[in-house]
Amino acid sequence: MSLETSGSVFGNATRRDIESLTLAWPRKQSARAGIARVLGALDDKIELNRRMSETLDEMARALFRAWFVDFNPVRAKTEGRPSGLPPDLDALFPASFEESELGEIPAGWGVEDVYAVAEVIHGAPFSSKLFNEDRQGLPLIRIRDLRSGAPRVFTDEILPGARIVQPGRILVGMDGEFRAYLWRGTPAYMNQRVCEFVERPPVSRAFLLYGLEDLLREQELTKSATTVIHLLKRDIDEFRLVAPPAALHEYFRAQTDPLLALRVTMSEDSRSLGALRDALLPHLLSGELRVRVRT
Repeated sequence: MSLETSGSVFGNATRRDIESLTLAWPRKQSARAGIARVLGALDDKIELNRRMSETLDEMARALFRAWFVDFNPVRAKTEGRPSGLPPDLDALFPASFEESELGEIPAGWGVEDVYAVAEVIHGAPFSSKLFNEDRQGLPLIRIRDLRSGAPRVFTDEILPGARIVQPGRILVGMDGEFRAYLWRGTPAYMNQRVCEFVERPPVSRAFLLYGLEDLLREQELTKSATTVIHLLKRDIDEFRLVAPPAALHEYFRAQTDPLLALRVTMSEDSRSLGALRDALLPHLLSGELRVRVRT
């Protein structure tokens, strides 16, 4: 299908141009139904992956908040109730609270700044003049790509120290809105105003991911600007997180690492299914590929 347009600078498609277009379309209703069945199955699987990923995210976040924000096991002990946890895990939670710079926290736990639990790596200043959409070089993660996990531009520019982000890493955009994302795209360069938080053992990735959420939300609420708000290094310098014992970090890691890994795997699966769907569509419509009709 091609369309010739007219215009002095930009092409303009007229109604007559559009009406002249021809599309390949199966004549038999049974063939159309077969195509819809095949493509619909792919779309259903992609949607199922999305819902399951959301559920896994909710499960990991709920466990983080129960243990490290609401301190439910400690609260149960202070009230004389059983924590409901296995004995070895129950023993890692104290039976009282103490005051800290973060407010009331479990007795014996500490408070650490963000650099004690994570390395913060900033993106590189890639030149926008060298961006391309022809898949030349590596994809480039900009703030707008964090939610979708699907960068739209590529670059073959080589910058010293440029960071290639791997799937499953924690990324934060520093302009507009402050959110922590689990990167579920392919390996890609990290552009400026995007930063990566790399957990330091024994801290787990999930602990860092969900721990950053409230800190970033607080920063966003305190910012006021007529245009775009910005997250600055001095803002990150003020981040503080509760510090539970290493054994509890390890236990939490064992529970949540598989959930985060499965989210990444599901995203990879959905990308492959989407590419397969898009590749099949023109061949099915043209009749190059045929769907067996159920009888």
